[in-house]
Amino acid sequence: MSTSAPLETIAHALRRERARVGLSLSETARRAGIAKSTLSQLESGAGNPSVETLWALSLALDTPFSRLVDPPVTPVTVIRAGQGPAVASETSDYVATLLSASPPQARRDLYRICAEPGEPRDSAAHMPGVVEHVVLCTGRALVGAAQEPVELRPGDYVSYPGDAPHTFRALEPDTTAVLLSEHP
Repeated sequence: MSTSAPLETIAHALRRERARVGLSLSETARRAGIAKSTLSQLESGAGNPSVETLWALSLALDTPFSRLVDPPVTPVTVIRAGQGPAVASETSDYVATLLSASPPQARRDLYRICAEPGEPRDSAAHMPGVVEHVVLCTGRALVGAAQEPVELRPGDYVSYPGDAPHTFRALEPDTTAVLLSEHP
């Protein structure tokens, strides 16, 4: 039976988790009750950590022990066109399909937008600091700040403050876009 720890996995996980919680090397070592030099060695892929050391570090970093020795695997996600959780607007021919909700380490949501000419999808201001990013895929649309939307054609990109009133108005049938909503 092999008893060697997966050193590169542990080193990467310690750096990732320490950055996630915003702790210095010294503070993490202090909270875990280990020497700063020991933590430095572990983060560089050296040493042979005991289960007790890793357990103390997982507590100091407020992360499950397993995240230090067995990194999470990002699954492949496929959402086919016409599938996924879709929500329609009450006031315009506009449907937003959630493609990816914000994972724990990020603050963003990703949507596919399908819109038709007619009434625009006017949005009130979201919470402070929100920024929206739109890439137009098909059609033409006026997108952005309610007072100064810009015309987009396929492949065009715009970003604008989502914490102010904004709009999406399809100018051609079958207008589609990808929208990323970035939260503070």
